[in-house]
Amino acid sequence: MTALEFLYRTGFGRLLLKPMASRGLSRLCGAFLDTCLSKPLISSFVRNNNIIEDDYVLDGINSFNDFFCRRIKDGLRVVDDDPNVLVAPCDGLLTVYSINADTVVPVKQSSYTISSLLRDEKLAAGLNGGLCLVFRLCVDHYHRYSYVDSGSKSANVFIPGVLHTVRPVALAERPVFVENCREYCVIDSPNFGRMVQMEVGAMLVGKIVNEDKGASEVVRGAEKGHFEYGGSTIIVLVPAGTAVIRDDIYDASLEGVEIPVKLGEEVGRSLG
Repeated sequence: MTALEFLYRTGFGRLLLKPMASRGLSRLCGAFLDTCLSKPLISSFVRNNNIIEDDYVLDGINSFNDFFCRRIKDGLRVVDDDPNVLVAPCDGLLTVYSINADTVVPVKQSSYTISSLLRDEKLAAGLNGGLCLVFRLCVDHYHRYSYVDSGSKSANVFIPGVLHTVRPVALAERPVFVENCREYCVIDSPNFGRMVQMEVGAMLVGKIVNEDKGASEVVRGAEKGHFEYGGSTIIVLVPAGTAVIRDDIYDASLEGVEIPVKLGEEVGRSLG
């Protein structure tokens, strides 16, 4: 039994889980990882996660979080600019689910409702019959993310909560996405309708850092923000009748298998 299985699947483990999933512990860990004292952790992190340092801009790295939030070099993440293409807003492991009667029922995971996820029944109602794209970021992924499409953007909505891990063992036991801290905005896209792009925090993530929260117009591929240390998730909600998902991603999702994707990559196409 792994440590996470112990925490999520045993009675004593669940008692320990409450303080571990608290935002206070996350803030404490994040504060340490922001200091120069955390810099010695970088070399083992690079080695254990097979990170290719030559791919990144590493000037001015003074803490572990500086390295974790590193920028990738120009040209290594090209965003498809075809307006008919639905792109990945981040690197991650992607699964796609249908939204039926407000509910998402992932394979081998806890179900959840879009209205609980957004805490906005009117917005959720407009997404019935649509698609829920879940991009799960592991610690070795690039942790900066971009806007999924161009369009008019709403104000950001922050929903406080706890910070469970987003690994499959937790997703199978609890409706993690409706319990964790999260932040989202609505993008009125000329290509895919009224979309939602949401960032979900996870255990030991210091914080979700969104940049231009007050922007009213955004551009596909422009940087939206980044996560500090930990695995995290980005959820994109697409209205019904606007997009079709790439066949390999769709077929894998039916089996509960995640497909690795990179920021800017085509994951689907517009239905016009």
